[in-house]
Amino acid sequence: MDTNTVAILGFVVLFVLMLMRVPVGMAMGLVGVTGFGYLTNYEAALKLIGQTSMRTVTDYTFGIIPMFLLMGSFVSHAGISRELFRAANAFAGHWRGGLGVATIAACGGFAAICGSSVATAATFSAVAYPEMRRHGYPKSFAAGVIAAGGTLGIMIPPSTVLAVYGIITQQDIGKLFIAGILPGIFEICVLIGTVILIGYLRPGFLPSVARVSWQERLQALKDVWAPLLLFAFVIGGLYGGLFTATEAGGMGAGGAFIIGFLRGRLGRAEIKKSLLEATRTSAAVFTILIGALLFGYFLTITQTPQKVTELLTGLGIGKYGVLALILLMYLVLGCLMDAMAMIILTVPIVFPVIVQLGFDPIWFGVIIVMTVEIGLIHPPVGMNVFVIKSMVPDIDFTTIFKGVLPFVAALIFALIVIVIFPQMATWLPSRM
Repeated sequence: MDTNTVAILGFVVLFVLMLMRVPVGMAMGLVGVTGFGYLTNYEAALKLIGQTSMRTVTDYTFGIIPMFLLMGSFVSHAGISRELFRAANAFAGHWRGGLGVATIAACGGFAAICGSSVATAATFSAVAYPEMRRHGYPKSFAAGVIAAGGTLGIMIPPSTVLAVYGIITQQDIGKLFIAGILPGIFEICVLIGTVILIGYLRPGFLPSVARVSWQERLQALKDVWAPLLLFAFVIGGLYGGLFTATEAGGMGAGGAFIIGFLRGRLGRAEIKKSLLEATRTSAAVFTILIGALLFGYFLTITQTPQKVTELLTGLGIGKYGVLALILLMYLVLGCLMDAMAMIILTVPIVFPVIVQLGFDPIWFGVIIVMTVEIGLIHPPVGMNVFVIKSMVPDIDFTTIFKGVLPFVAALIFALIVIVIFPQMATWLPSRM
């Protein structure tokens, strides 16, 4: 068989394995090693497994992943999410749909010190959903706003998905983190605007809660100094050049531990849970990374990225037409795959196309993450939807998707704006 046939067959087998629920990392590694061995020799292919695995787990650059995951675990178990929600609710709860606004704002704050969409959605399913239901919010809206707010976890830095994108494409991870700040803030504003618009168009749909005094607001605001300090410390250090992205991960994990411990929120049990949670998640991510690197050797020997570049650039639809096709592909894949697996599998193929077309790699990283965010809540799958369903068993998928559709439209609007105005993603990194 020629290399084109082998490449196509490899992708078919890969998707069949994933449909059979074989873990993505294992599936990519199996196809990569088998395909590479078929086109060269199996002895060399088998040697790649040990070499790639050892090089990946000992690479200093990859240390950013477990460190930021550990930081997010410490933050989750320290109960900071409740303080963020309480503070946001104190200022916005009395608006019509104010608890929805508070949820979005708190999700944004939590994302700034967590970096995981799944963790953000799971956390606020426990924190915000019961509160909204207690005040008479419809199930669909309460679940939809949490699913949408959870997507902010992979946009606002630190973001594990942006970090992996930077590693794969050899881009400056610090600049990628900084590039996500303004688009992340813009997304928060768009989602909050969507909640306010729903409240305005359907006055009887969303209730409001009693206004609290300024004394209570200031008291609630005092409780959020910890996440603000941690975010300023990590991102400020990156922006100011005090430490690299990998060092920022270590400093963030250490800072989250110190804050949680000094406030009495991290006892022995919480520390053990945080370490185990971060270890398990890191192991899963590294398995996918190793599998992707093995699959990458297969892609290289079949010259798939070069051939895809030639195909797309030769369609005659212009650079933005090609970009639209790539983003559409991510929207479709988002219905089928996990965000991390999607990035690791596809970026090595589409990134050369983006470079060939002259797009900014930092900007492209931001819009890819924004597109992946939509996939996290887009029917018929949506990872965040499954997370909420697992946390709130008394709600069905149809109800969640019904509530999430306005926010899908809002996130698509935000994506279009960032595509039209790339300066929103490139201005801050250019100042570093």
